[in-house]
Amino acid sequence: VQLQASGGGSVQAGDSLRLSCAASGTIVSVNDMGWYGQAPGKERDLVAVITSGGSTNYADSVKGRFTVSRDNAKNTVYLQMNSLKPEDTGVYYCNAQVRTSLFSVRWPDYWGQGTQVTVSS
Repeated sequence: VQLQASGGGSVQAGDSLRLSCAASGTIVSVNDMGWYGQAPGKERDLVAVITSGGSTNYADSVKGRFTVSRDNAKNTVYLQMNSLKPEDTGVYYCNAQVRTSLFSVRWPDYWGQGTQVTVSS
């Protein structure tokens, strides 16, 4: 399974970005999909997650500004980032729990390569 993320870039404070991440390979089903952010010198933290049924959860710092969504037919997760702040700067990684076999009931985690988001004031 491969996760290909895209959509990062350098923007000004207050601007918007939309990240996309598509899962490909041997996929039976996908459970949770989400985004994690890693600021320079800090640990990777959850930004937003969405279940296969569409329930969402957000970090407090992005509530009201970011929206996570998914297209189950395309095994793709999106992150709409509005009203960006300099503190949103970092590398954003997509994550997906993917079942790869009909003979397994496990959904191991897979990670994308990361996409850089830089917000200047």
